[in-house]
Amino acid sequence: MFMSTTAVIMSEVLKVIACLVIILHQEGSISKWLKHLHENIIQQPLDCLKISVPSILYMLQNNLLFVAVSNLDAAVFQVTYQLKILTTALFSVLMLKKTLTKLQWTALVILFIGVAMVQLTNESSTKKIAVEQKPLLGLMAVLVQCLMSGFAGVYFEKILKGTKQSLWLRNVQLGFIGSVMGLVTMALNDGNKVAEKGFFHGYDVYVWTVICLQSFGGLVVAVVVKYADNILKGFATSAAIIFSCIASIYFFHFQLSYLFTVGASLVIFSVYMYSKFVPQEKTQSIATNGQEKNALRQV
Repeated sequence: MFMSTTAVIMSEVLKVIACLVIILHQEGSISKWLKHLHENIIQQPLDCLKISVPSILYMLQNNLLFVAVSNLDAAVFQVTYQLKILTTALFSVLMLKKTLTKLQWTALVILFIGVAMVQLTNESSTKKIAVEQKPLLGLMAVLVQCLMSGFAGVYFEKILKGTKQSLWLRNVQLGFIGSVMGLVTMALNDGNKVAEKGFFHGYDVYVWTVICLQSFGGLVVAVVVKYADNILKGFATSAAIIFSCIASIYFFHFQLSYLFTVGASLVIFSVYMYSKFVPQEKTQSIATNGQEKNALRQV
């Protein structure tokens, strides 16, 4: 088994590298690139301190991700994690004074019911697997992760709207601080193991694939949001839930019960419903600002 704390660090490092390359492409030359980074990061320490709040939350959230997926079926995790739509909406209303339509509130209620049904399915499961799972621990990890995701995403949105720095530059700041905090977490939790077995102990092609998906997946979402729209994002989320269910059946012999099917269907419907009825005059909805910007730092 690899150490999840090291995987979180590598995910952050890869994100920073990817964003630095994007900024270099935008600036056009290394000299302009270095000048841009110096003016916006080195010369603005207070600004970096302000961005450290969501960075720390994202780092903790990424660690909870590994706890959650270790104690929940992949399909159950994928469905339950959609509660971040609810937490993002609530924090948006509280912090940004945004308003939701009646249909969006209805979608959030449907979402909650669907997730509850899926969790009832997970609690009643008695199948044996190679590694013992603790569904309650996994559920708590997901709930805390959703709260952190919602708050950090809305806080990050507020910062983005109040400053001139680009999304890519903000992610460089977030990734750098997250990497440093990740090293601290690794030293506290797995310091002895890393010293004994090495930083990359247990890494194979599957681990690297997970890290790359976690790191670069959010950048792909950003492109989707920029060149497509929020409704297509909703379809993509629904497709991801369905794909997770199929993959879980194939890889982990996941049993698709009636309760799970109904609950997952409600979640998929609520995601589509929430996205479809966003006021058209707003180019970035609550769901976009929360989920997509979280995805840039996550999942």
